[in-house]
Amino acid sequence: MMTMTKIKSFNSVLCVSCSVILNLFMLMNIYGSGEWKLSWSRRAAAEAEAVAAIECSGHGEAFLDGLVLEGRPVCECNACYGGPDCSQFSPGCVVDADSGNPLFLEPFWREHAGSSAVVIAGWHRMGYSFDDQSFISQELERQIRKLHASVGNAVTEGRFIVFGSGSIQLLIAAVHSLSLNSSSPSKVVASTPFYAAYKMQTEFFKSLDFEFEGDASLWKNNSESNMAFIEFITSPNNPDGQLKKAVLQGSSVETIHDHAYYWPHFTAIPAPADEDLVIFTISKLTGHAGSRFGWAVIKDEALYQRMVTFVGLNTMGVSRDTQLRVLKILKVVLNEGGGREIFQFGYSTMKDRWEKLSKTISKSKRFSVQEIEPQYCTFFQKIRGPSPAYVWLKSEREEDRDCNLVLKKAKIIGRAGDVFNAESRYARLSLIRSRDDFDLLLNRVEAMISLDDGAATI
Repeated sequence: MMTMTKIKSFNSVLCVSCSVILNLFMLMNIYGSGEWKLSWSRRAAAEAEAVAAIECSGHGEAFLDGLVLEGRPVCECNACYGGPDCSQFSPGCVVDADSGNPLFLEPFWREHAGSSAVVIAGWHRMGYSFDDQSFISQELERQIRKLHASVGNAVTEGRFIVFGSGSIQLLIAAVHSLSLNSSSPSKVVASTPFYAAYKMQTEFFKSLDFEFEGDASLWKNNSESNMAFIEFITSPNNPDGQLKKAVLQGSSVETIHDHAYYWPHFTAIPAPADEDLVIFTISKLTGHAGSRFGWAVIKDEALYQRMVTFVGLNTMGVSRDTQLRVLKILKVVLNEGGGREIFQFGYSTMKDRWEKLSKTISKSKRFSVQEIEPQYCTFFQKIRGPSPAYVWLKSEREEDRDCNLVLKKAKIIGRAGDVFNAESRYARLSLIRSRDDFDLLLNRVEAMISLDDGAATI
């Protein structure tokens, strides 16, 4: 009996020992090189790298979710380029300077391909909400607060933060939520020239609680009356890049501060935004416009709760996959000198583009561009020159009443001034698209100016 007990005891010890040895062997196999060895994600990583390696001549991209021909993703070519590998240039093409696609930051993310990549497991966040029953990642919110503290462009301490599907969702959520403060319909206004989406959204989502009433300056004499106002303040402004303040004052005036471009790429940061409601977007911060992510920083808890309710009913929050990607992206931004690397890259790129295009346009008396004064930037800790996202072009000749039409004749697509509630003598030219787009735009403008000079000489 004793012998049998000893044998069982020996077997138990042997089993435990073997188990420990096996686990140690597995741990050494996994961590021996100092890195976690890939298992289920290996295939996904290999697939992503294979698509990224497809050669598109530097004038296009292949994507995992792009069109597939003969089992291989095809190149999606930049404007004016075509062919299987985007190597065929069309010299007579029309140049697109209309859209605000922030592709100027793509080279930065190529340099940080490894640290910014995200592999999403098939079972990642399959439920509707997080463990706390909210639609907001607490870690992502923490990183956003950390980013604003590092950049110094917004006060977040003691404030509430709500996420939205891009800033566009938050803009209408803010209008709806603020309009509930008044017993009469709120008049929604903005200072000309203003971002067209303010008018388009307000009119599209027709409501008895609010209506769009155009230029804020037209209502200055009424802001102290019993009429309720909601004013959009875009700073820096889209389209002219100016730092702006509210036009209307008074107890019946609510404000929405759109700070989509209030980052060191595009403007000096003189002080942190400290208004009641400010809105930001990942689109113009990191260039990831397609991820559709924005956030609002709010002082008043009641307003915060209304906006949370709006977003919850509208879309049940922001995609969990999007929040994961944005979290990864912001960690890269913060890990690189608290944002200094991406902002230095962005500022240098935008400053170079602005200087080249504005210098070219200054050679002609036919056009003029906006003036932006140098200003001290608390982030870079120096006085810095302009680096706006757009050129706000004006036709100076009496006969050139439609600036956008003049551009079209030069095979340039701009955005007409009347889209921004301004005169048709103005047009917006985007500086934030890809390098190909900017180079083509610069060449077209140079040709237009040169032709104009030649005609003047004759």
